[in-house]
This record gives sequence, C-alpha cells and structure tokens, in this order.
Amino acid sequence: MAKLRMIDLFSGAGGLSEGLSEAGFHSLYANEVMKRYSETYALNHPRTWIDQQDIRTVCAREVRTTLGLEVGELDLLAGGPPCQGFSINAPKRCSEDERNHLFKEYLRFVDEFRPRAVLIENVPGLVSFEGGATLQAILSALEGHGYNADVRILYAPHYGVPQTRWRTVVIGVRDGMDPTVFFPEPFRDAPIRVNFTSSFEGRNIVSLPKSVELPPHTSVKEAIDDLPILQNGESGRSVKPYRTAPQNDFQIAMRVGSEGVANHEAARLGAINMKRLTYIPAGGNWTDIPHDLLPKGMQRARRSDHTKRYGRVNPEGLASTILTKCDPHWGAYFHYEQDRVFTVREAARIQTFPDTYRFVGSRAEQYEQVGNAVPPLLAAAIGCRIASALGHEPVELTRAVR
Repeated sequence: MAKLRMIDLFSGAGGLSEGLSEAGFHSLYANEVMKRYSETYALNHPRTWIDQQDIRTVCAREVRTTLGLEVGELDLLAGGPPCQGFSINAPKRCSEDERNHLFKEYLRFVDEFRPRAVLIENVPGLVSFEGGATLQAILSALEGHGYNADVRILYAPHYGVPQTRWRTVVIGVRDGMDPTVFFPEPFRDAPIRVNFTSSFEGRNIVSLPKSVELPPHTSVKEAIDDLPILQNGESGRSVKPYRTAPQNDFQIAMRVGSEGVANHEAARLGAINMKRLTYIPAGGNWTDIPHDLLPKGMQRARRSDHTKRYGRVNPEGLASTILTKCDPHWGAYFHYEQDRVFTVREAARIQTFPDTYRFVGSRAEQYEQVGNAVPPLLAAAIGCRIASALGHEPVELTRAVR
C-alpha cells in the first residue's frame, strides 16, 4: 500500500516526522528555520524536501505545486506551531505577538493544501493559557477553515516512552469526520501525577487507560542499560560498540539497523557536582546532599520543594522530562549508577529516537534538539490511529513496543 503523504511545519530535528513515518506516513516537505535542527532533519530524512526559510516568506502554493499535489490530496499537515499568542479575546496582544502570526502561517498552509487531517502538538500549559481562550480560538479557527477539531492531553509513558512527558494534541479533520476517533488509546500503564489544568470546557481531556490490565511502563534502565559505560567527561570513539546484547524488546527496537552508538559522550561535571553525586543514591535528589555542599539558593529551599533537582534517576522508574540540556540543577539527570549526567544518546533513547538517528552540531545543540523534540514513539501511536481513521490498514510498527 502506498504511504500516506504529509508535510511537517516547525519540524525541529524531526521527532514528529520520525514517528509518523513509522506509522506509514512519508514527509514530502518540512520547514524548520533553525539551521542545526534542519541539518539533523535532512541527515535523517534524506527523501524529504527540507526548507530552512522563515515560514513567513514561504509561498504555500509554490510548495504544493512543486510537490505535484492537487488541493485536497495531502493526507496530513502536521507540526508544532507556536500557539500561545493566538487569542480572539486579546486583539492587541494578537496583533503584536509574533507567535500568533506563526500560527496564522500554519493556517495558511491548511487553506492551500486542504489536507484530510491536521495535527498540532503543544505543551500542556496551552490548555490553561489565557483561561483556555487561546485553545478555544485554535479550535474555532480550524472550524472556520472547514475542520472539525478536538483536543487531548497525552502522557508519553502510556505509549512506551520512559519519561514523564505530557503533550497537548489538537486534531482537525474535514468532510464531516469525527475527530474524537483520531486519538490513540493508551496501551501501557504508568504512574501519573497531573500538575497542570486538565479540564477544558467542563471535561477532562487527559487520555487515560481504559483497562487495568495493561503492561507496565518502560523503565529508564530498560531503555538505556545496554549503552556503553562512560566516565565523567569521557568522549572516546565517535561510534562505540554496545555494552551488552539487547536485554529487552525496547532495546531490540531501538537498535534496528544500528551498528554502534553515536552521540554518546559524557559532559564534564565540575568537582563540586562530582562531590555532591557521592551522596545521592539511585532515586535520590538534592535532599541527600549535605547542606554545606548545596548551591546557596537550594540551601534556603524547603525539603519538599524541587524534588527532582540534583536527582539520580530511579532505574526502575520514569526519567524526568528531557529538557534542552541535562543540567542536574533542573531535574533528575544523573545516571542511576554511573557518576555523570545523561549523554545525548541516552537522552535520545529516553525520547525514543532510534539509534540510527544522528544529531549534528555541538553537544549543547544536540541536547537542545533532543529536548525540544516530540518523542517518536508517541508520534507513531498518534500516526497509527490517524492512518486507521483515514481508512488505511494499520502498519506493523517495527519499534512501537507494546
């Protein structure tokens, strides 16, 4: 069966496209203005036209005609456009906030391509921003452009991702289709703590498991324990052999097609952080560090606050949300048994990028690309559901470990 056709706007390093490709979509075109992000995308998606132009200067019609598509032929328009400036309730802010104009660019492509479905992903805070007015404006705008739309907040561990990451997902569909059937059902159990607004228009929009007999979440140890051991600050060979044979289905899936481990170099921690590490057990945090070794700001903190900071991750649990740098001051980014922080490859594994996915640029740029990405396994779960709802036979995912 021919692959479904999609384009990816505000594509970043390609996490969304990577997952959707595993669900049977082929990204024809991607737009990403950040140079390093677009270079990583191009390296890993060589069959996609990657455009580094500012989207505000791109002619959507020229893109469509160059791709050889008629209006209405595109299956999916996907992306993560900045949405927080888009609100019908704040006209002054709307006209001045550049992010609002970027979301309008997304709508401009919707109008030009008239795709069968649109997918928008954003942070959970979008739901409460301006008291929900921004999210309501997005749904209303899609309706005004001919799409029935709905929203869900998805928890990445429910879809095989070993970290506490939440994403708001908006899906719009044309031709009178019901958008509620386009969202994936959770297929794994995981501990949950909701610390954001989960209600919209009087209903809970967090997708929760419907069964109590689901398999458990993927743990951090299951995700990364086969990767090479490194000392603090060690670089070594650019591609390293695996430490062990694959130990579980997750590792088997991540290693498909890979001949070694790239982007696996340990950032160097200073002497004070190395000393702090000696006091932190697996699953511990800053409260295990002697008071005189804590940063000045943390010395004044309550012991119930900031419980992830200076954390050594629990190997049987979920990782902290992977951010744009694995800085121990901001989360549990110390390895559970090696005295160092997560490498780019470990962060990428926790984000569920396959080991064949390579990141370019400096180490700081690589961390940023990984942290800003949509986890591919989450994207794959969404993509499989969209493909099925569009009437295509579900593909057999090679990496979505269930």
